[in-house]
Amino acid sequence: MKKNIVIIAGPTASGKTAIGIEVAKRINGEVVSADSMQIYKYMDIGSAKPTKEEMQGIPHHMIDIIDPKQEFSVALYREMAVKCIDDIIDRGKVPIVVGGTGLYINSLTYPLDFTETAKDEEYRKYLQKLAEEKGNKYVHEMLKEVDPESYERLHVNDLKRIIRALEVYKNTGKPISEFQKESKKKEIDYNIAYIGLIMDREKLYERINKRVDKMFEQGLIEEVKRLKEMGYTRDMISMQGIGYKEVFDYLDGYLTLDEVKDIIKQNTRRYAKRQLTWFRREDRIRWFNLDEYNNIDEVVDDIIKYIEGKFKKI
Repeated sequence: MKKNIVIIAGPTASGKTAIGIEVAKRINGEVVSADSMQIYKYMDIGSAKPTKEEMQGIPHHMIDIIDPKQEFSVALYREMAVKCIDDIIDRGKVPIVVGGTGLYINSLTYPLDFTETAKDEEYRKYLQKLAEEKGNKYVHEMLKEVDPESYERLHVNDLKRIIRALEVYKNTGKPISEFQKESKKKEIDYNIAYIGLIMDREKLYERINKRVDKMFEQGLIEEVKRLKEMGYTRDMISMQGIGYKEVFDYLDGYLTLDEVKDIIKQNTRRYAKRQLTWFRREDRIRWFNLDEYNNIDEVVDDIIKYIEGKFKKI
């Protein structure tokens, strides 16, 4: 018997957290976060982690699980999240995966086999050094030769994934895009009720702007100062998250307060646009347009009906 899981995805600031909690309250669920920033300890305001009050007694998993100094991967996310999901199911509850990090969600919804290609630390270091000496564009162009599909898909600054794609090709003679296509044809371990949240783009951008203002009111600058005092530096992967890298620029005197706020808003809006593009490629999503509802209860009512209908058919 396959296990049932609910996924609630969508762009940043679309209301996933609040809706996920309301759904969990109604169907005896627990939340499994799929957010690449909320995994880090001490990074609360900039990652928009739900507070204890906002959680309303609903257990949340995959939040505050690693130190910002530590490296983290999609494979590790999958391994840890699957353990959480199995534990939730074993206790007779429903796992509700909530988040906007598409790669994390894909690791649960496609049978990606991360063990097929061994790591090659030396080659990684070589490519890293090459990028430092000749620029990211040089390494990105290397990918064009062996895996044009991944070259088109990956941004020139997404060095970590460019290196991973080159590493896979070097070790297998096969593009990573081919592995990804093959894995999508395989069966997965779960029955999925996959929910996507959307709203008018201008309305979403307004929500993003307000959220950023609220983060500054809550003490985002003080949070980043504390992280600096604790020894976390701007070159760490954890500090590359939107909200953190920009505040580092402010603290180092490169930006004014108004500039840092505007840049974070702009970068978050761009990120939301990329998230929407990512999720719109997923044909298993049932979209809920939040503009069509008067309040959160109405949305949750329809989501519950969809979940119940989906799992009854199985």
